[in-house]
Amino acid sequence: MAVWFVAAPALAGSVSNVRIWPAPDHTRLVFDLSSPAEHKVFALSSPDRLVIDLSGAELNTDMGNIKLDDSPIRRIRSAKRNQNDLRVVLDLKQSVKPKSFVLKPNDQYGHRLVIDLYGGTVSKTSEVTKSVEENSQRRDILVVVDPGHGGDDPGALGPRGVREKDVVLAISRELQAMLNQKKGYNSRLTRKGDYFIPLRQRTNLAREYNADLMVSVHADAFKSPQASGASVYALSKRGATSETARWLATKENMSDLIGGVGSVSLDDKDDVLAGVLLDLSMTASLKSSLSVGDHVLRSMGRISKLHKKRVEQAGFVVLKSPDIPSILVETGFISNPVESGRLRTQKYQRKMAQAIYKGLQGYFDESPPPGTYVAWSKLQNRMAQGATYKIERGDTLSEIAARNRVSLNDLMQHNGLKNEQLRIGQVLKIPAS
Repeated sequence: MAVWFVAAPALAGSVSNVRIWPAPDHTRLVFDLSSPAEHKVFALSSPDRLVIDLSGAELNTDMGNIKLDDSPIRRIRSAKRNQNDLRVVLDLKQSVKPKSFVLKPNDQYGHRLVIDLYGGTVSKTSEVTKSVEENSQRRDILVVVDPGHGGDDPGALGPRGVREKDVVLAISRELQAMLNQKKGYNSRLTRKGDYFIPLRQRTNLAREYNADLMVSVHADAFKSPQASGASVYALSKRGATSETARWLATKENMSDLIGGVGSVSLDDKDDVLAGVLLDLSMTASLKSSLSVGDHVLRSMGRISKLHKKRVEQAGFVVLKSPDIPSILVETGFISNPVESGRLRTQKYQRKMAQAIYKGLQGYFDESPPPGTYVAWSKLQNRMAQGATYKIERGDTLSEIAARNRVSLNDLMQHNGLKNEQLRIGQVLKIPAS
């Protein structure tokens, strides 16, 4: 028998409700409590069980109605222990690794005891890796869309029960569908349902997916209902500097840090060189983040009032990927009655997703990642249209033809020239070679 966790001393009082949130890599069990909980968790085998003891607690809810589909839990049992305590037993389908902690009250819930059950995870990168390997020369641009909050974290709350976690998931699904329908693009969600993912894990998922860009979708809130407008955030320079230091200090993911796919390893670099490489990577990512953020902000400005007319910068954890450009999109103020009313409708959710999509497409049309279909297609269009060259002193037609790998005859015919005479400042159209 192994005990995993003992909380700070307190009395749990009554357990008024129990909720379950299945996620791809874990299952979260949440106990609603009348006060903070003193508890301990331990596992038993043959058969696999997990035991949760709560001191001074009593059960005031029926756990028989909890849906256990898509979870490692077969059945939940409970009984009084030592007359004062409550024991909850999870009969398991397989062994799990539990993690437990308590949460303080928020706008929607009171005190909570959270039990996360890890085990039986499935690789998240296999599908994306397969598509990249099969089409390595003209791969898709991969955009990871991150719906904020989820599960027991509802995010901001608006009038008439509008919850941020629901709005941003709907917008994110619309955005993913639009990206997946566009040739040369692929998209993945950090969460597909109503469950919570830690902030650092969201950026780790983007790295596992080898993302070209991460877009975190949120809906703002403020104490005053008058606040309104959409906005876009990128990482602040101070946040980038502190993140570089954190990565160097903890030596996390050193083999896969630069370029998103391990193209440059820091394992064999001294701290000074590793710091320089990380700083270069963060600087490049931040520059790209500001650029894509500007495209998205201008696109959203066509359908919505803007809270700020330029990309803001802050130290959001979800933006702190050293090697992946990342932006956080605030789709509006859910605390504003008018904007909340729009954000809860499917029509406006699709409209907002379309605006974000057009902004992303505009950025990647200008700056497609090398090796992608979009970059290849852009090159083909340029070749089909033909480049141009402005004549300088000393130029000859034969030299210009040789440099551009076209025949002298083709160059003359393409420009309607009857002889090889040129004038300084004359612009020639270069045919595709």
